[in-house]
Amino acid sequence: MTNFKLLTCAGVLCCLIWNGFAQQGGSDCIKANAKSCGECIQAGPNCGWCKKTDFLQEGEPTSARCDDLAALKSKGCPLEDIENPRGSKQLLENREVTNRKKGAAEKLKPEAITQIQPQKLSLHLRVGEPQTFSLTFKRAEDYPIDLYYLMDLSYSMKDDLENVKSLGTALMLEMEKITSDFRIGFGSFVEKTVMPYISTTPAKLRNPCTGDQNCTSPFSYKNVLSLTSEGNKFNELVGKQHISGNLDSPEGGFDAIMQVAVCGEQIGWRNVTRLLVFSTDAGFHFAGDGKLGGIVLPNDGKCHLENNVYTMSHYYDYPSIAHLVQKLSENNIQTIFAVTEEFQAVYKELKNLIPKSAVGTLSSNSSNVIQLIIDAYNSLSSEVILENTKLPKGVTISYKSFCKNGVNGTQEDGRKCSNISIGDEVTFEINITANECPKKEQNETIKIKPLGFTEEVEINLQFICECQCQSEGEPNSPACHAGNGTFECGACRCNEGRIGRLCECSTDEVNSEDMDAYCRRENSTEICSNNGECICGQCVCKKRENTNEVYSGKYCECDNFNCDRSNGLICGGNGICKCRVCECFPNFTGSACDCSLDTTPCMASNGQICNGRGTCECGTCNCTDPKFQGPTCETCQTCLGVCTEHKDCIQCRAFDKGEKKETCSQECMYFNMTRVESRDKLPQPNQPDPLSHCKEKDVDDCWFYFTYSVNSNGEVNVHVVETPECPSGPDIIPIVAGVVAGIVLIGLALLLIWKLLMIIHDRREFAKFEKEKMNAKWDTGENPIYKSAVTTVVNPKYEGK
Repeated sequence: MTNFKLLTCAGVLCCLIWNGFAQQGGSDCIKANAKSCGECIQAGPNCGWCKKTDFLQEGEPTSARCDDLAALKSKGCPLEDIENPRGSKQLLENREVTNRKKGAAEKLKPEAITQIQPQKLSLHLRVGEPQTFSLTFKRAEDYPIDLYYLMDLSYSMKDDLENVKSLGTALMLEMEKITSDFRIGFGSFVEKTVMPYISTTPAKLRNPCTGDQNCTSPFSYKNVLSLTSEGNKFNELVGKQHISGNLDSPEGGFDAIMQVAVCGEQIGWRNVTRLLVFSTDAGFHFAGDGKLGGIVLPNDGKCHLENNVYTMSHYYDYPSIAHLVQKLSENNIQTIFAVTEEFQAVYKELKNLIPKSAVGTLSSNSSNVIQLIIDAYNSLSSEVILENTKLPKGVTISYKSFCKNGVNGTQEDGRKCSNISIGDEVTFEINITANECPKKEQNETIKIKPLGFTEEVEINLQFICECQCQSEGEPNSPACHAGNGTFECGACRCNEGRIGRLCECSTDEVNSEDMDAYCRRENSTEICSNNGECICGQCVCKKRENTNEVYSGKYCECDNFNCDRSNGLICGGNGICKCRVCECFPNFTGSACDCSLDTTPCMASNGQICNGRGTCECGTCNCTDPKFQGPTCETCQTCLGVCTEHKDCIQCRAFDKGEKKETCSQECMYFNMTRVESRDKLPQPNQPDPLSHCKEKDVDDCWFYFTYSVNSNGEVNVHVVETPECPSGPDIIPIVAGVVAGIVLIGLALLLIWKLLMIIHDRREFAKFEKEKMNAKWDTGENPIYKSAVTTVVNPKYEGK
């Protein structure tokens, strides 16, 4: 039964997958309308080509061989007949990064030091399928450094020159803390030697400074000292330099930077870390400014040093910023702009345009130049930024960085890692994807490198644009109508001028009316059932907007989408639509495959189908007894319960009483009865047979307990507790005593409440009397009708003598 269920589920799953293909918008593989295996695999990474010779149904075009892999398998194409080449990668050169300590006994040449891994690999790219590889970078200790000091020698830099004259040995001592292999060079610049940048009068050409200042003639750029490890020689040659002068404030530094970048042999650059220190206290001219001096030719980006002097400043314009960026990047040069506070803002904007560059604040007399160089070098070397050469058309690249302390970056941030110390190792994950095949199908090479470093990764790109079976094709094959095409990958690729699945027609015969007769069904005027077109006397069925809905048949009379549906799904999701008729999966039937032959849903808990009260039809119980209903005919709304239905018979047989006491032997012998001592001894629900626990009252109002069950053989078994539970009679004395006590207590409570209320009332009345007494006022004046008994007479003539 378990295996049967698994097979059923697998069938349903396959059907759902197929119907998902048939009802969604169609696959990109079919939409590509591929005529060959090569065109098919270029349609997408999930497209495959079935090379099985008899794979196509009648009326299906050759392009139907191209589809999603799952769809091809579901249509009956064996896995070994599906062409589905995959991309791959191959490491061609993969040296480990160098673990080198400063001061070690072994001395390695710069080219023997490896900071990036791998060095060379090959990628086989299929359209739409990315290939991923990891690139590791480790900053090597004691890595050689070449530093070229390029200085503005216009008159305003006079005091700076004095401090730079001793720069060689002092900088050597400082750089020894970083590397044991350090070289230094020196160059200077002023301005183009034409008006209006300098004065062209003979006297000013000899000495452009005013007064008694002794200045050298103006020049554009001089390479004073090529890169050398002799610091004393730097001091000696720089000490011989003199200040020059010009008319305008911006200088011609861009001309000098261009020559330093492209004149590698004259400067002496090695394939090591290359630093260019650009020191000035002024701004800069750039492309277009040369027109002021009548110079219109764009800078050619080539070396024009003769006797270490730039000779074409009057002929070529200043380079543009973009041109400088290109040449500095090509030659792996990192630039440090040492400029005064006044021009900090200008050069910081320039730094944002030039990758791997830094800006430092130069004191007014360049006294802090050594510390500036050290700080800028540490800043530049602590960051690695990857760049790649120009990508072939249709190829894209993406980066993801895994830096120190768990910091990861994507998109543009995926190209770089910061705060890298010597000996730190960081990793980049690089994805390369081909979105189309090159027209000539030639291999391409791209390179990836860290900015400012000479090491790079060389990647050879090989495009998978054809299938392996195409190389096994048979030109002019007899299978293609007497050699009118090449038979490859199970199909014919017709020669020019031939068409048809087997190249059986020429293009001149396509519109022949005689051919149409072969494309009509008997007694029909419709060509290809109006679902296709007649080509070479054969119907080629048209495609629908949903490319997984297919017309087929000799006359395109069949399709796979007009079958009966159930629950919104073709063939109910339980079959395959073939020529408008459902072919149901095993265990399903019906016109829409919506009738299941599986009886599992009809199985009742007692192991009977529909509880023996009905038949199982399409996975649903059809109850034959109208009283019963429910999924397994288990419910009877008008029937008594099991307990109520059988209690009279159990009562008469167990206790010899009840309504059926007289007829017990005739009506109540249909079950087996077993007496048990207590309720704990009754059977429990975990037994295999369905069981009902019952509690009923007998004629004496006593409770009796029993269980009712039916085994698989249909036998009824009853277990009953032999002693009913009868309730005891009431105890009269406690009841009467309780009632009397209650009445007395209630009377006392009422008296107490009355007494309390009277006390409260009396106290309120007394308080009221006291208040009125206090407020009373008695009159103390004389009686108005009272007369005294004494009369006093005074002699008016009495004078008091």
